Amino acid sequence: MRKYFGTDGVRGVANVELTPELAFKLGKSAGYVLTKQMSEQTSRPTFVVGKDTRISGPMLEAALISGLTSSGVNVIQLGIVPTPAVAYITKQLANGGVMISASHNPYQDNGIKFFNQDGYKLSDTVELEIEYYLENLNEVPTYSGGELGTILPYNNAANFYVEFLKNSISTDLRGLNIVVDCANGAASTVAPTLLESLGANVHILSSSPDGVNINVDCGSTHPEQLQKKVVEVKADLGLAFDGDADRLIAVDENGNVVDGDQILYICAKALRSKGMLTNQTVVSTVMSNFGFQKALNELGVNSVQTNVGDRYVLEEMINKGYTLGGEQSGHIIFLNLNTTGDGILSALQLASIVKESSMTVTELLSGFKKYPQQLVNVKVKDKKAWENHPSIRNAISEAEITLSGNGRVLVRASGTENLVRVMVEADNSDLVNKLVTSIANEIKKS
Repeated sequence: MRKYFGTDGVRGVANVELTPELAFKLGKSAGYVLTKQMSEQTSRPTFVVGKDTRISGPMLEAALISGLTSSGVNVIQLGIVPTPAVAYITKQLANGGVMISASHNPYQDNGIKFFNQDGYKLSDTVELEIEYYLENLNEVPTYSGGELGTILPYNNAANFYVEFLKNSISTDLRGLNIVVDCANGAASTVAPTLLESLGANVHILSSSPDGVNINVDCGSTHPEQLQKKVVEVKADLGLAFDGDADRLIAVDENGNVVDGDQILYICAKALRSKGMLTNQTVVSTVMSNFGFQKALNELGVNSVQTNVGDRYVLEEMINKGYTLGGEQSGHIIFLNLNTTGDGILSALQLASIVKESSMTVTELLSGFKKYPQQLVNVKVKDKKAWENHPSIRNAISEAEITLSGNGRVLVRASGTENLVRVMVEADNSDLVNKLVTSIANEIKKS
């Protein structure tokens, strides 16, 4: 059972739960664990460290780097960069990588996530080992003198990522009118200038970070400004990132939100038409829309579903050799290009499809009918008890009979809270509301 690591690194309120002291210990223990295999090599291990725009970033960065260098690790500071930039640059240049970010969370929160030398997030086993040394720092060797790590100057390291992004598409974006919302986060340093360098006419929103405005009424979790601006300037599409730019939510030419399922569908269709969709399969989670599954089926594309969380999507992709997967929330993984969800990479893929096809986003989505979906969270004392409760199972069965294969019911326990989540999808919103209410009420009553 992990004590510090959650599904996406170590997170908490900065200076309250995620303190500089904890960041130092994390750096020291992770530096030791991730470089133990290099003990017989003469070269000193090197880590890259990036951060988003939160006010707490420099504080945690200083403490983390102190921990890493005290473990004999050299550090390249990337400054403010997207999370996928850290993953990519780690794979190219380093023995490990660290990103300081809490993604789409409010600015008061922050997080620390690690990447191994191949650019992948750490396995549960490695995280548990780091936690062991975190609480037993006396077992980490003490380095001194010339054994200590230091900060290496490498001013152009982030350019590796920018050049990689430019080369990820085979066309320029001339003629496209795009609105981009950087969430006052890490995308601000990359996305606008990159899109402009590729020839797009770019309108920029929320690209003036001040340390406390990251994700505030903007970005992928609040696309309202973007929707309005797309209509106002008659843009071809809008692109919204979250604080660390590892997810993308788009907006079509009419101002409608295009979520991760819809972006995946457009990309799957384009890759399939070029014979480039590996194993004719897309990986998504159990939260993907029922309409997404139907649309893929009509394309002749297989759909594999995993538990909620991009780490589970990635695991399935690696294990089975799939190259396209993602989440409804906008984490899209192109495994043949990068090792993690990458919002800016996804934006370029989407924009290039619009350019090459000479079609609108609405036209590209013509085969996708999004089903009405409703999610209700029911607070419970025992989040596992519903699984074997007869009246609840009966309510679920009755709902599934009513849907007759033209919709679905998903009931699952929250991974972090005492909640049972009830989700129903169907082609009729009134029916969805009726069925989700019926099941939720049965759980409350029981």
